[in-house]
Parts: sequence; structure tokens; C-alpha cells
Amino acid sequence: MVSADVHIASLPAQMELRRKRHFKLVVIWGVFLVFAAWCVQGTIIADTDWSRIGGRSGVLASVGRYISIDWGLLPELIVPTIETLMMATVGTVLGCVFSLPVAWLGAANVTPSKFVLYPIGRFLMVLSRSVHEIVWALIFVSAVGLGALPGILAIAMRSVGFISKITAEAIENIDAKPVEAIRATGGNEFQVMYFGILPQIYPVVLATVIFEWDINIRRSAVMGLVGAGGLGLLFFRQMNSFNYGGVTMVILAILVLIILGEIVSHYLRRAVI
Repeated sequence: MVSADVHIASLPAQMELRRKRHFKLVVIWGVFLVFAAWCVQGTIIADTDWSRIGGRSGVLASVGRYISIDWGLLPELIVPTIETLMMATVGTVLGCVFSLPVAWLGAANVTPSKFVLYPIGRFLMVLSRSVHEIVWALIFVSAVGLGALPGILAIAMRSVGFISKITAEAIENIDAKPVEAIRATGGNEFQVMYFGILPQIYPVVLATVIFEWDINIRRSAVMGLVGAGGLGLLFFRQMNSFNYGGVTMVILAILVLIILGEIVSHYLRRAVI
């Protein structure tokens, strides 16, 4: 009886608490909607040349240009498609090679120096991920010229950050007992790495490399926009010549290549994991 009276007495307090929570939720959503409306007004409505679009008919006419497909461009897609795939593959392998020393420096439990080399390794990871692959491609195009080589180097540099970070975190999470056992028997650092660390991180690293290769197919498809070869270069040429059907054809080729990459990487990851 007493507990029932206490429960009834606490109802007003519970209702007041619910009203406060509801009011707080309304205020939060109100502020969010006002902020979203301000962003739309400033970045879309006020910053768009609506007269150039020409209304709904103008939009439909612009989109209609890309509906037709230039099938005559099909023979020209074979070499750029192979080049795009090779850029992604070679760039990923090269990025994996570059990632190993960076991961070794950036792993807290194996780095030779926690005060000097560890920050350097972490800085290289952040630098690789912070700079967009197009920017890397522009840097290497200016350094080595046009072609697939700057695209490969750009993909490799962009891959270092992700692969080395995942590898370093996998090294930090290993079981320390095998490493201690190898060191206790007089093993050197190479033996510790080869027999104590690599067997534990191998599945994670291999799955990461496969996943990065899948992403690099997308990256390599647009490298040609800055002169780094592949399908992106053909896409750029079709845009410059106002061949809208050719643009659609290149987009379809990129889409098919990405789908194939998704399928292959899916089965490879399943085989590894």
C-alpha cells in the first residue's frame, strides 16, 4: 500500500521530467533545422545560377544529352580499361611495400624509438590520408610527366596511410607471448617480425590490402582527369569534345570495372577470412 502511494506521488515528477526531455529534444531539432535551412540558403539557393539552368526543361535537355551511347567508342576503351586496372593493382602493391616500414615505425610496441620514430611514422600515416589522390597525381605528373606512372605513384602514396595504420594497429594488438619467446631464445628483430608478428597479422593485413585494391580501382578511374592515364583521360577527352554519348560510354566502362572489382575483392576477402 505504501509503495503504491509512493508511486502515485512520483507520477507528477516523472511527467515533468518527460516534458523537459521533450522540450529539449524539440529545441535541438529546431536548431538543427534552422542551421540546415541556413546552409541550403547560403550554399545552394543563393550560390546557384538558376537562370543558366533554364528551369525543368533545361535540366531535362541537359540530362537527355547523356542518354545516347556512343558504341563506336567501345574499341578505344579496351586499352584504357586495362591500364586503369593495372594502375590500381601496381599502385596497391607498391603502397603495401611502402606501408611496411611506416607501420613498423608507427606501432608503439615494436617501434625503435617511441619519442622520435613513432611520431614520424604516425605523421606519415596522417600525411598520406590527408592529401587527396588527385593532389598526389598532380604532384607526380609535374615531377615525372604524363602517363600511368604518376597515377601509380599517386595511388601508392594514398594507400600508405590506410594500410600502414591498420597494420600498425594489428601489430599493437598481437599476443606478446610468441614475441617474448623468440627474443628469449636469442632471436633477432627480423626473426621476431617474421615468426612472431607476421603470422598473427597476416589475415588482417591481406584483407586490408584487398579492400584497398578495391578502393584504388575507383581512384585510378579518375586519375586521367589530371593526365595520369586510364579511363579518366579518355573521359576528359570526351568531355572536351562535347561527345556526350562518349562520356556515357566511359562512365559505363568505369561502372563495369568497379563492379568486377567488387566481386573479385568480395571473394578474395572471404577466402582470406
